[in-house]
Amino acid sequence: MRDYLTGQLDAKVLDSADRAARGPDGPDGPDFPRPHPGDVFLDLGNQEPGTLIVFTAAGDGYVVSDLRGDDDELSADAVALVSAVPADGDVHEIVVPGHGSYRVTVTADGRLVTGLPTNDLDDAVESLVRLELALGALAVVLAGMAGTAVVRRQLRPLADVAATAHSVAEQPLGSGAVGELARVPDRLTDPTTEVGQVGQALNTLLEHVESSLDARHRSEQQVRQFVADASHELRTPLTTIAGYTELARRRNDPEATATALAKVEEEAARMTALVEDMLLLARLDAGRPLAQEPVDLTKLLLEAVADARVVAPDHAWHLELDGDVPVEVTGDADRLHQVVTNLLTNARKYTPAGTTVTVAVDHDGFEVRDDGPGFPPELVPVAFERFSRGDASRHREGGLGLGLALVQAIVAAHGGTVTLTSDPGDTRIRVQLRP
Repeated sequence: MRDYLTGQLDAKVLDSADRAARGPDGPDGPDFPRPHPGDVFLDLGNQEPGTLIVFTAAGDGYVVSDLRGDDDELSADAVALVSAVPADGDVHEIVVPGHGSYRVTVTADGRLVTGLPTNDLDDAVESLVRLELALGALAVVLAGMAGTAVVRRQLRPLADVAATAHSVAEQPLGSGAVGELARVPDRLTDPTTEVGQVGQALNTLLEHVESSLDARHRSEQQVRQFVADASHELRTPLTTIAGYTELARRRNDPEATATALAKVEEEAARMTALVEDMLLLARLDAGRPLAQEPVDLTKLLLEAVADARVVAPDHAWHLELDGDVPVEVTGDADRLHQVVTNLLTNARKYTPAGTTVTVAVDHDGFEVRDDGPGFPPELVPVAFERFSRGDASRHREGGLGLGLALVQAIVAAHGGTVTLTSDPGDTRIRVQLRP
């Protein structure tokens, strides 16, 4: 814009110079080069107010005023400065002392300098700059407002996701049954959008939290049940011990004392077995390593089945071998014997007389199966959990629910797995060990 306006102003300067040079008699008139303000020769009246006229030969210069004959005469320094402009026919910009910036040109003979002020040009450019700045600032403000509105609109679903998170955080999750937690609405779980991915991830997290809290609650209930059962189981032998101790103390009878001591020993053995089972589970949980020695699994199963025949002759016990070659695994013989004993004891305790129990050994483990009534359907998924017990009224013998938990813990410590399938007439517990 400045270049454009400067071009227009330069055209005016050249035209003004032409008018000033021509005058009524031209520059070679009789009164040239000593004109005076108002002389007809200069025809100052036909110049725009503010026009600069300098006669270099005479050393005079004027700035045309609004009123004819009232033109402003330039100082000698200003005339000297203007007279130094080269006479090349081009328009130059100079600053005239006391009058500001001018665009001036010199006639070819160097005797006349004519110029016009750049005030209007500067004012126009300055106004344009102010207008552009104002419009730019307005555009930035409007863009900021529009951007804020768009961003808030786009992020509004995140507020709903955050509200879901806050509602879950406000629930008491410290203990007890928590129930179903809030979920992010389905409309905010679209995996093709960023917000949808966040909502989907939060729902997945809430599902894991909910399942963990449910598992914790079940564990708390099992522990409470175990404490009650263990207290009952321990109270009975303790009461018996206290009773027989009192009996032996009151009666000075050797026979009564022997009977009391035998009963005390029996009840102490029950408590010792319970404490040892709990201590073994604690040790396995702590990651204490078991012995790693070659174990003849075939021989171990053969001895366990033989013992079971003696303990429960009313059951049919069978052992199926994997060919004539003994199966050997690496592990702790005592702990593996405990696994087999617990499984056979479990089959004996929870099946009626006449049930057939078969132990089948193969190259990487063994399987215990029976044709008894099987596990209750609700007990199958949690059969190996600690303190898990079936309906005591359906069983001939009670227990604390540690047998199968010990089986799983010992097998896991050997790097193996235990699986259970149970249907009426066909219950199978498969133990797989590392060779």
